[in-house]
Amino acid sequence: MEYTSFETIDSTVARGVSYTVAKMSFGRRVELMRRIRELAARREFVDAGDTPDEKMEAALLASEIDRVYLLWGLKEVAGLELDGLPATPESLAASGSEELFREALAAVKHQCGLSEAERKN
Repeated sequence: MEYTSFETIDSTVARGVSYTVAKMSFGRRVELMRRIRELAARREFVDAGDTPDEKMEAALLASEIDRVYLLWGLKEVAGLELDGLPATPESLAASGSEELFREALAAVKHQCGLSEAERKN
């Protein structure tokens, strides 16, 4: 038996772009949970608030969690240059188009086994 711990997914947003995404494993799940545990707990707490500051903090924490997911699961971006350099997961998160970021993030979350509603959060 041969097992490949990643999958390459072609972009539907940008022709010629593909994402290499890590498949979920027991060890990777534990690593991801460690990375997002504190952020998720803080988000849940501020999500319960009603003030504009609490809503803004909740949105910021949700964005930070998305960034952690992307950097954890996206191994490579092919066929894309950002500011004249080959794109990396880090550069896609920092300065790539939001549409490509969201597409790559959805691919990562799909590999995590998250439902469509969970992926939108």
